Amino acid sequence: MESMERLDQATRRYQQTEAAHDKARDEAVAAVVEALRAGERPTDVTERSPFTAAYVRRIARENGIEPASRGSKNLSQKESR
Repeated sequence: MESMERLDQATRRYQQTEAAHDKARDEAVAAVVEALRAGERPTDVTERSPFTAAYVRRIARENGIEPASRGSKNLSQKESR
């Protein structure tokens, strides 16, 4: 029965750490949304987050954050000349 007790303990630890991981992921997603809404560049947000660029884009879409228009970067460069 000792092996089953070890299994029970390991399962409890796994479930506890899984909950902590889920909470940390939710906090990271909220921070990504906050940064994007504050106008931070998605590239910078991705570099400082634990997520891929594709997942940051997905988070943005799911939270109603529209991508910058393609021409906006070039337009601002032309204006600064």
